[in-house]
Amino acid sequence: MTRRQQLAAATAVVVLAALVIVGLISASSGTSGSSAGGSSPAASKDLRGSIAVIGTGGLSWSDVSAKTTPALWSLLREGSSANLSVHSVRANTCPVDGWLSLSAGERGGDVDAPSAGADGGGPDGAKQACQALPEHMTAGKAPHWDDYLAAAAATRFNASLGLLGDQVASHGGCIQAVGPGAALGAARSNGIVDRYSPFDESALTAALASCPVTLVDVGSIRDPADLDPQDQTHPTTTRAQQVAAVDARVAAVLKAAPSGTDVVLASLADAGVTERLRLIAATGPYFGAGTLRSDSTRQEGLVQLTDLTPTILDRLRIPRPSSLGGTPLQFAPSDGNSVQSADERLDALLDLDESSHEVHGLVEPFFYGFALLQLALYLIAAVLWRRGWGAEPRRGSATRARGVPTATPRRGHLLVLTRRAAIIAATIPVSTFLANLLPWWRFSMPLLSVVASVALFAAAISMLALLGPWRRRLFGPLVVVSVTTMAVLALDLMTGSRLQLASLMGLQPLVGGRFYGMGNVTFGVFATATLMLCIAVGSRLVTVQQPRMAAVAVAAIGSVAIIVDASPAWGSDFGGPPALLPALILLILAILQIRLTLGRLLVVALGTGLFVLVLGLLDWLRPPEQRSHLGRFVQTAIDGGTWNVIARKLDQNVSLLVSNRVSLLIPVGLVALSYMLARPMSRAAGPLRRSFGRIQLLRPGLVAVLVMWVIGFALNDSGTAIPAVGAALAIPLVIAVGVRTLEDETFAEAVTTRASRVQR
Repeated sequence: MTRRQQLAAATAVVVLAALVIVGLISASSGTSGSSAGGSSPAASKDLRGSIAVIGTGGLSWSDVSAKTTPALWSLLREGSSANLSVHSVRANTCPVDGWLSLSAGERGGDVDAPSAGADGGGPDGAKQACQALPEHMTAGKAPHWDDYLAAAAATRFNASLGLLGDQVASHGGCIQAVGPGAALGAARSNGIVDRYSPFDESALTAALASCPVTLVDVGSIRDPADLDPQDQTHPTTTRAQQVAAVDARVAAVLKAAPSGTDVVLASLADAGVTERLRLIAATGPYFGAGTLRSDSTRQEGLVQLTDLTPTILDRLRIPRPSSLGGTPLQFAPSDGNSVQSADERLDALLDLDESSHEVHGLVEPFFYGFALLQLALYLIAAVLWRRGWGAEPRRGSATRARGVPTATPRRGHLLVLTRRAAIIAATIPVSTFLANLLPWWRFSMPLLSVVASVALFAAAISMLALLGPWRRRLFGPLVVVSVTTMAVLALDLMTGSRLQLASLMGLQPLVGGRFYGMGNVTFGVFATATLMLCIAVGSRLVTVQQPRMAAVAVAAIGSVAIIVDASPAWGSDFGGPPALLPALILLILAILQIRLTLGRLLVVALGTGLFVLVLGLLDWLRPPEQRSHLGRFVQTAIDGGTWNVIARKLDQNVSLLVSNRVSLLIPVGLVALSYMLARPMSRAAGPLRRSFGRIQLLRPGLVAVLVMWVIGFALNDSGTAIPAVGAALAIPLVIAVGVRTLEDETFAEAVTTRASRVQR
């Protein structure tokens, strides 16, 4: 093995070793599982407690006030509160879905109901019409239970209906169900409900004292203005009247609850076809005045529906099945239970609900607008090249023969404008995250306000890139944009992913799945910025004849990026490292001019797989409630659910591709870019040929970017977003570098022309 080969191998080993060390540190520290304050149910094992869960639907924090809902206001003021993500197997969640999800501790759903929407009610993710909760049981069995089991088996969420009832019964406990929805939540896997009674205020005291777990259905709010015409339940009262009725029933349950009982009020469903965050509040010995959080979301004031089942089991000191994705609710104390403190908590809850709701509807129009802007930029660049401003200069051209300068002021001005426009376009992805520093959702025109917020930060970063002392360097603006993008996203991951939450390119609480860490869209931006920075730094060092230093620099930058991405405490990304690590290694090999053979490619693949496996096992060794996505995937594999996860990811990727015609351009673009990089002398690669000639590392660097996009696209659910958003950053930066090359040549031509005139 030559010295260069040894260096390449050593670099890869250093990257791998650093990541494993960080994984060990993260696994041993357990910082991600610590509560922000107060005590959690999981930490208190001194007694076998009791818990009552009051279930409703369609209730949001915007319905709560001291005057109109005194019982709900008392829970906000005296207890712990949060927004609840109720997303189930389809876009909107019906009351049946919510209660079945509580039963399974996983996303469950009703049998398909007819829908007036174009998408129908069948496919996962589509809007659905809601069926009424079944009210009459036969021989103690929940109605339609076999149908619900069949519906659960048809999805890929591994929902084990009846898990809650089975777990409680197997440990000598019982569940009292009050009301039709509660019967679905309390049923065992065979559909049998051990104890059931209809809602009766006079019998609540006895019902709440009969079992350690009591589920109470106080009725669901169905918004007449938001219902699907095919809904089976059409209320005869207004929304406000329904809210008042629910508040009265909640007050009755709170009054009847025995001393020492934890009471959790949860809105388990939407009010119609519109998805929103819903209300959850808790009071009792383990929940004082403050906010709720869970390790499954790592966000104060935001929990998910699947956290309720682990909370019930943990309160009763019943071991939780490792397959559950949710974790017990935790309590983070606030300043107190004053009216002012309650108002502040309510304002924060309303802000998160409103921003999540508004951004959910703005993502699609924003991306369409952004795509049109990018297309305009590409067309301008294409025109420049087609007019010969990007072609190879011809010796002895007619213009030079006549003594006419080829570099006109108009041409130079247009090149400068194009380059600046490309840099501005490249700042937009990171600006979508920074926009969440401003409360854009509070304005009457959210689309206009969020665009203005993005434009404000894009302008600031663009000024930094284009007006600083580095502006005249070939890679100066590119480095500024890439470093800013990496720094903003890395710091956000390290501080709780607040900028990602409910942002245009970030995590969507209404959809759920991820509430922290590196989402697919974020990874596409972050990893692309990392590789573009590596290209710039590596090219500079290679130009000054320091390839070994270039390899070390790329390894260092890549190590930091993968540590941030893979660490369970920060990025907690399972599908990102297998995409970014091979790309970095390929780039290092190209810097050292080591030819890539089939054997070396196999070593890279095996090393990447080993790294991901080790990191996942380290995370899996932590307590179940502290595991991130990596550890939970390992547990899923142990439980035999690997194929369901793979099939769900594949199905989601295919659905995203075929559901939108624009998405079909993604694989076409990947193939086109692959052809251009494989055939640099072809006509298709003409716009990049001169840049390839001047920048030695540009072509292998773009190959590395392409490898990262393709692997990320294949391994992740919603993986189609990775090449799409990555291209939104990489292509403008490449255009800027290419145009800068033309500018430099234009300037050189102008100098030569002036010199020839002087000589004449």
